Amino acid sequence: MRLVISFALLATLTACPGEPRERPDVACSDVCKKRMLTCSSHDCERGCAFVIDRLVEHEQEPVLHCVEMSQGCADKQWAECAVRVGVHADGGPDTPPSAPSEF
Repeated sequence: MRLVISFALLATLTACPGEPRERPDVACSDVCKKRMLTCSSHDCERGCAFVIDRLVEHEQEPVLHCVEMSQGCADKQWAECAVRVGVHADGGPDTPPSAPSEF
């Protein structure tokens, strides 16, 4: 009997915990759900996963602010906001010069 109880206790203590709250996309989603009342839970989770590269660069607040001001939660709003923050806000590199003509 003690062995059964020991195994049950061990299984309970070593069970996988819930989703870690330290992940940038999870933290972003938590803030989004509280702050953006027009966004569904799914929209916040999807959007924060969509812009994970900006979250890792510590650009969560500017992205969330931009999405909040755009009054939408679709992929388009998240993508547009992701390219307008941080070092990426300059629009990217110039187009390369055209190839020289053979004539």
